[in-house]
Order: sequence, then structure tokens, then C-alpha cells
Amino acid sequence: MKTIAFFNNKGGVGKTSLVYHLAWMYTELGLNVIAADLDPQANLTSMFLAENRLEELWPDGPHYLSIQGAVNPIQKGTGDIGDPNVERINKHLGIIPGDLELSNFEAKLSDAWPRCMDGDEASFRAVSAFYRILLKASNENKADLVLVDVGPNLGAINRSALISAEFVVIPLAPDLFSLQGLRNLGPTLVNWREEWASRQKVKNQKKISKDLLIPKGTMKPIGYVVMQHAIRQDRPVKAYDRWIKKVPMYYRSYILEQSENSAPATDNDPYRFSTIKHYRSLMPMAMEARKPMFFLKPADGAIGAHVSAVKDCYEDFKKLAKNILKATE
Repeated sequence: MKTIAFFNNKGGVGKTSLVYHLAWMYTELGLNVIAADLDPQANLTSMFLAENRLEELWPDGPHYLSIQGAVNPIQKGTGDIGDPNVERINKHLGIIPGDLELSNFEAKLSDAWPRCMDGDEASFRAVSAFYRILLKASNENKADLVLVDVGPNLGAINRSALISAEFVVIPLAPDLFSLQGLRNLGPTLVNWREEWASRQKVKNQKKISKDLLIPKGTMKPIGYVVMQHAIRQDRPVKAYDRWIKKVPMYYRSYILEQSENSAPATDNDPYRFSTIKHYRSLMPMAMEARKPMFFLKPADGAIGAHVSAVKDCYEDFKKLAKNILKATE
């Protein structure tokens, strides 16, 4: 299972839209993909699924087939993880639906984290719940790739989600707030990785079931994507260009803990997967049609200048998807 989490503790950078479009693009490249919505806001789920289906998946409906349903036995203390439900979008793409009630799992995970150091097996089961759900869903659906969407915070849910991931991609906006967010994000990932390594040692030393699979907690940062910049004559507008130029330095200093002097110019930064422009006119059409922007057709309203924009969007995301995949290899 190859798992990539998309994470930034600064919200509003276009993270969920990025995961949505990459999930579709990877199916275009011939991969079997699972998108996992581990953000309690469940925005990714609402992009994939219609409201009538969400009514059936969420607690007031008859099935309760969301991520919350899978962690519910652990949250209530009545058992281990339930079977994950993967909603099929097509033959090669599925989603583990998110749920607003997942926020209630935060307290359980917060309590379990320190208890792992005491060798408490139930706590290890709680903290590793997301990992084991993703692993089971991946195996059952023969997924080549699992893309994980998480919320914009540094809480216990995100900590458990991130330790479940092999790789981390950081979407950011070209502004001061995203750069400041990197200051918190980098040290936090380092701390979570080190703390989880300590807990792995405890598990190996204590009499905890060997059948309990836990993640390695690598969560390796492999690069970033600059989202939603405005352009003028194929160049970012001056206000945004100022912040884009600072990203390589911040990324190396706070995410990779390298010397600031090692940062190259933005255009030559190997950690910058892409700079995705804001396809303002396409996104409303895509939401209405319930499909990615690069699949829009004239019947969806993509006519005139929109036709070339759809083609550009397709090429942008194809290149981005390939760059990210290459970094995981």
C-alpha cells in the first residue's frame, strides 16, 4: 500500500480540491486509487458523492457506512475496527467517506497517545485504527495508491492519520499565512515521527499481540504544490510572486531542517511539484457536473475559451500527478 497524505495546518489553500483531482488523474494513468476522507469536515466526500447518498451513509441514515462507522467500535470501547466501506466511483476509483461525527474521535485518540507508552494494547489499537482501516481497504480493493485528505490542524486525528502515511505532500497558497504555517508543520512532523518511534519500541517490548499491525510512521515530506495563484501574461501577479519566491527557503528550513542557503530559485526547486493556477471559471461547472475540471465537456458548459482551459487543466494535473508519483519511487 502506497499512501500519500495531503496536509497543511493552514486552511483554505485548495487541499481538498487537489486530492479530488489527483484521485481522478491517477485513474487516468491506469492506477487503482482509494481516496480516504479523514477530515471531519468531509468536504472531499461531498465532492464525490451526491447528498441523497450521504444521507444513507451518515448516522441518521440506515447504513452508517462512513469512516466513523469503521472506528465506532473503538470509540465506544466495544471492539476493534469495523470493516471499511469503500464507495465505488468507478472501476478504478473509490472513496472511504468522511463524517462530521469523526470529530468525536479526537478525545479518544488524545487519551490513547500517552497510554501507548504504558504498553496499553487498546490504546495502540485506537492510534493505529486509521492505518489498519486504510490497509484493509487497500488490500480488499487491490489499490495501487491511497490518497488521504486531512483537516487543517495539528490535533490527534491528524496525528493518527499522518503516521499512517508513507509520504506527505504539502499544498500551500502563495501568501504569508501559508509560509508561517510551514514553521509549525515541520517541527510537528518531526515530533510526531520521533514520538511514534518511541511507542513502536514499547510495543515491541511489551506483551502486545503480534497480530496487531501498526504503521511505520515514516510520513516523509516529499514536496509541495503552490495552489491557486493568479497569473498575468503567464506569470504570477507581483503580490503572489513575492511569496512564491520565499517558499524554497521556508520549505528547507522548517520542513527538511536544512540550511536556508541550500534553497534554489523557485523555478529550479525539485521539491516544488507544480504551481497550479486558479481555474476560476471551471470550478463552478465541475461542481455542478460532479466531475473534475479536466473532464468537462461542452454539454457541461465548457465552450469557447473554456475548451482550451480544460485542456490546460488536464495537462497541468497530469504533470503534477506524475511528479508526485516519481517522488514516491
